Amino acid sequence: MAAADRPPVKEGFRIVFLCVGWYTVSSGGNIVNKIILNGFPYPVTVSLFHIISIVVFLPPLLRAWGVPKTELPSKYYQWYILPLAFGKYFASVSAHFSIWKVPVSYAHTVKATMPIWVVLLSRIIMKEKQTTKVYVSLIPIIGGVLLATATELSFDVSGLISALAATLCFSLQNIFSKKVLRDTNIHHLRLLNILGFNAVIFMVPTWVLVDLSVFLVNGDLADVSGWTGTFVLLLISGFCNFAQNVIAFSVLNIVSPLSYAVANATKRIMVISISLLMLRNPVSLTNVMGMMTAIVGVFLYNKAKYDANKEKKKLPSTNQDLVSFDNPVLEKVQVNGSVPFPHGPEQQHNWNNVLTDHFQYSRQAYTTNYNSNHQYVV
Repeated sequence: MAAADRPPVKEGFRIVFLCVGWYTVSSGGNIVNKIILNGFPYPVTVSLFHIISIVVFLPPLLRAWGVPKTELPSKYYQWYILPLAFGKYFASVSAHFSIWKVPVSYAHTVKATMPIWVVLLSRIIMKEKQTTKVYVSLIPIIGGVLLATATELSFDVSGLISALAATLCFSLQNIFSKKVLRDTNIHHLRLLNILGFNAVIFMVPTWVLVDLSVFLVNGDLADVSGWTGTFVLLLISGFCNFAQNVIAFSVLNIVSPLSYAVANATKRIMVISISLLMLRNPVSLTNVMGMMTAIVGVFLYNKAKYDANKEKKKLPSTNQDLVSFDNPVLEKVQVNGSVPFPHGPEQQHNWNNVLTDHFQYSRQAYTTNYNSNHQYVV
């Protein structure tokens, strides 16, 4: 049964169930990552398990859901796929390094700067201008992050730099993955699978040089207390990362982009709150106020983008809207059906793009009256 045909009450329960699962795996995954890195300070190894989880768990899911394969032009691998895969690898390592050095709550607060990077990079790379409301919405994000940084009791410069580097990489991934999705009509989970396989190319040599060499030279492998328990935690961490990606898409597939932004902002609040309760990081009231201000700023940014896109919706399409990588043609997608990933006849379409921490999820709209090219950052 398609999402639009389900009874409202049943659909509401489904959304609540998915959101609870999403918040659980996200909060649990971040706490598990911090527990691992406190006793096993090897962020590259944690990142390796995250990438491998995509390579191992995603292909069977793609086959089960009938996600079609898409052949990408060879030039895409040189100019887009390999750079995106490198960005995924580098962002993952940087993110886990930041969690190792600073509290989970502060790392997630720094991640709230993603809208700033996206607006800046979109202006430089894509020459995209924003509305005044969008620019104004960045002010509470900047103020909140600065306040949280100034009052962070466990502040570490390397942790801040690595968190900013990870956020910058995620922003670049979002911008360029959007172009690949738009130009090739590849399903976003199929693209995630391709990027995962290619990220392994960068991840394995780095792991051998950085972590495995330390194990072998210093004998750290034998000194790790509870190695079996650490290995189990690494498996749980990898699975949580995979599940978070899939559940986030499932939520986005049945709610509007603005509702998804609210759900994702709530998720970030949950991650910060649960990490503070479970890990007992020392924080001040001013520090918490800075975190919450930054998260509210992210929501305001999404609301401003949503309003701007609604206004653009009323405008006629231009030739510039139809430009693709190879030639100016209309984008095409498959008609939405009753299966999770339908593949019926092709038609003109509308994509509502939402930029997330891990990957860009694209939600196919049910109307076909105009072609959008918009971004929301959550």
